[in-house]
Amino acid sequence: MGEEASIAIAAFVLQPPGAVVPPPNFAMVGCGLYRSGFPDAANFCFLTTLRLRSVLCLCPEPYPEENMEFLRENGIKLFQFGIDGCKEPFVDIPEETICEALEVVLDVRNHPLLIHCKRGKHRTGCIVGCLRKLQHWCLTSIFDEYHRFAAAKARVSDQRFIERFDVACMKISSAPFFS
Repeated sequence: MGEEASIAIAAFVLQPPGAVVPPPNFAMVGCGLYRSGFPDAANFCFLTTLRLRSVLCLCPEPYPEENMEFLRENGIKLFQFGIDGCKEPFVDIPEETICEALEVVLDVRNHPLLIHCKRGKHRTGCIVGCLRKLQHWCLTSIFDEYHRFAAAKARVSDQRFIERFDVACMKISSAPFFS
């Protein structure tokens, strides 16, 4: 069993019943906008406190039935943009898919919204990094935030994608999200 799996099992076993446990790599991105790794049943109690309207999943695999049931029970809409979790150097981050996902993020009718991928590092980091570019953050601050979540697993290709991301591909009207 891998070290991450052992830690996850230990964390689950040590939680008292009814514990409010956030998903891995959870953080607030902005008002009504959150990011994390893939949530599971241990995180459902916590997620209900966020009163989510939508979840944006960046993994290509079918969404687990247990999670779908949680979404249905809580009236949460699922947006899924399957982006492969490729490893360097053969990374192909689809800019068109990133733009479509960002349109969901920018639409405040979808908020409160949780963005997640498997670990909440690379795919989620790219979406949030591109959002920060739209918010006119400087690249240094964008990369600092990216590194805070990716840590030792930071990918140069992700940062290069964020740096080269053309914000002009987004059709932004007077989005209340930016105010």
